[in-house]
Amino acid sequence: MRGTDDQNGALFSYLSPDVLVPADHPLRTILPLVNAALERLSPEFSRLYSPRGRASIAPEKLLRALLLQAFYGVRSERQLMEQVTYNMLFRWFIGLSMDAPVWDVTVFTKNRERLLAGDIAVAFLLSVMGDPAVKRLLSNEHFSVDGTLIDAWASMKSFRRKDGADDDPSGSGRNAERDFRGEKRSNETHASITDPDARLYRKSNGQPSRLCYMSHLLIENRNGLIVGVRTTHATGRAERETAEAMIAVAARGRRVTLGSDKAYDTAEHVANLRAIGVTPHVAQNLSGRRSSIDGRTTRHPGYAISQRIRKRVEEPFGWIKATAGLRKTRHRGLDRVGWIFTLTATAANLIRLPKLLGATP
Repeated sequence: MRGTDDQNGALFSYLSPDVLVPADHPLRTILPLVNAALERLSPEFSRLYSPRGRASIAPEKLLRALLLQAFYGVRSERQLMEQVTYNMLFRWFIGLSMDAPVWDVTVFTKNRERLLAGDIAVAFLLSVMGDPAVKRLLSNEHFSVDGTLIDAWASMKSFRRKDGADDDPSGSGRNAERDFRGEKRSNETHASITDPDARLYRKSNGQPSRLCYMSHLLIENRNGLIVGVRTTHATGRAERETAEAMIAVAARGRRVTLGSDKAYDTAEHVANLRAIGVTPHVAQNLSGRRSSIDGRTTRHPGYAISQRIRKRVEEPFGWIKATAGLRKTRHRGLDRVGWIFTLTATAANLIRLPKLLGATP
């Protein structure tokens, strides 16, 4: 017998979002890790908010919502709030009941400065990595590092002379045509009027110059989990200088190794690493010059292992750009771009942890 196409809604519902989430859903393993990390950050949140006045949206809920934005590649916070309106999985993860009202999207804007001031993104990453179950997965002796370019939220037309001598773009309208032919432009004489922190940079010969930031990841070599994140201006020295700063924090005075690609093969960088007790497992750059890495390093089996494993740093970069949608940032300013990149890197770790924890005896 064919059923009728009735669409009568029930007057009352006794279900909770938890009932609708499958028991084997990966987020069920991730949520306890997130909640435990946020609980450890509770004193930090208390210092950021006034003890008096009207209660705000809990920062824990805001951070869980932003993690969902990264997990599912939601393009904007406005679309994220639209998803929370009807997506029961999102409501369950954030901690909202079936009939709880969804907050206005401007809540993110108003609270972002407060969370930025408290450096909560870095604290959250460290809190997740400091979980007792996660710490057993980490190596404290062998690391790899690399950097990538994140396109700025600014067009090349916004890259104008600092002295204001540029002629007005030809034509009319917001997106008028502009001819750059024959014009010499550099970061010393020009800056973006849309995002002054963005820098014009070219990754290599044959690649186009673009307004961007440079983000850096430090991973441990046992499971390829991210243990250090930095975002800097895009310059020719940023990768090496940031690698030295991150490994100095991770090493904590221990003798460690650091794997990296041939862009790090410079005499100054190798000497700086050795000066702080780090063995530089840097890929040799043999294109027309002498490498700073010689047989004293390459003859050890550990060097070959580091060179094989260091390529795993490309995996979180790929996830952050392709899945989480951070190939081009949606924020302006070095602080905001660095904050959201660090939070997205934490999400990249959390995505991998269910499988790693399930494989841990």
